[in-house]
Amino acid sequence: MRGWFRQAAGGLPRQFWFLWVGTLINRLGSFVVIFLAIYLTSDRHFSQSQAGLVIGLYGVGGAIGTTVGGVLADRWGRRPTMLTAQFSAAALMLTLGFAHEYWQILAVTFLLGVFTEAVRPAFSAMMIDVVPDRDRVRAYSLNYWAINLGFALSAVGAGLAAKADYLLLFVVDAGTTLITAIISLVFLAETRPARRPKQASGGGMGAALRDRTFVLYLVISLGTVVVMMQHMSTLPIAMTADGLSAATYGWVIAVNGVLIVLGQLFVPRLIEGYDRSRVLAVAALIMGVGLGLVAFANAAWFFALTVVIWTLGEMLQSPSNAATVAALSPASLRGRYQGLNSLSWSVGTALAPILGGLTQEHLGDAALWIGCFGVCALVAVAHLVTGPRRERRIVQLLAAPGVVAGDPVTESRV
Repeated sequence: MRGWFRQAAGGLPRQFWFLWVGTLINRLGSFVVIFLAIYLTSDRHFSQSQAGLVIGLYGVGGAIGTTVGGVLADRWGRRPTMLTAQFSAAALMLTLGFAHEYWQILAVTFLLGVFTEAVRPAFSAMMIDVVPDRDRVRAYSLNYWAINLGFALSAVGAGLAAKADYLLLFVVDAGTTLITAIISLVFLAETRPARRPKQASGGGMGAALRDRTFVLYLVISLGTVVVMMQHMSTLPIAMTADGLSAATYGWVIAVNGVLIVLGQLFVPRLIEGYDRSRVLAVAALIMGVGLGLVAFANAAWFFALTVVIWTLGEMLQSPSNAATVAALSPASLRGRYQGLNSLSWSVGTALAPILGGLTQEHLGDAALWIGCFGVCALVAVAHLVTGPRRERRIVQLLAAPGVVAGDPVTESRV
């Protein structure tokens, strides 16, 4: 066990662990957005359409935040971008708890989306800066484990807090965000690679969008996102249609988090030495099989089995995807590349309920879930076909003169 733990978590940079602790603390309190619809309709007595508009504005703000945050992370720096976004998000979260007028809630939620999501590109870019390529799958597995552990524990705490007073949700969420910001302020050093004469950092997302290899990868991955996010939209509808309760859906979907918490740290050793494109292809196929089997599920245990299968695929996909995006990101443009990656996930999350709902309504459940398998099979083939091109691009980036973690020209101001 000691040897396995050393292999899973040993040798990673000190700054990575400060990022990891910040992630865990932040996720322990990040439950307001999840409970926002319930809060607005049950406690504030707004209509469902009004609640939907609020949540939609959070998504719009988030899309803007990831784009702006990615550019600022490259031009201004990782640390100042993170600090500005984190302290602002903490203040806005508390403000939202005390907002009463509908227009106030709309405005604050939009700004909250901007600043909350603006952290992600800078955070991801900093992690790439400090963790060398050979250790990134391990680092991303550990970070993904922290996200899911924090989320699982926060869901329980949020339910208890909501029973006492909804305002407590906002206070705790703001508090954990503030603690994360303080960790960033005290312990994190700036890691943005020092710009060289030929490395332009001005402009917006154009440089990332002109990278055909990277954009093609995001388009392929978008299929995986749209399929995977069906568990939040069409899966509960399918289970309800089979006569299962919302509580049953709750414990069935909880299997996902439990498996990730118990098994994610074993993933790096499992996939070590394998070509990352093949790992992504296998992950897509496993997710496709799991969600495709939902077409035949008619009992709670069967639905739970499908969750087990597609979760195994998700556990392989998540760190491999993050490591691939990191490897494809040039040092001087890491913030932009991470911002564009976050934006693609936002797009996929928005498209998933729309496309899934239309398919489910007009073609039926069987067509939806078998279609999910078909999409994942196409994604797997696309990863295998485009994989060699990506690897050549990654080799070029590693061979080009630039900055790596520990390079003396890397900025390290506190």
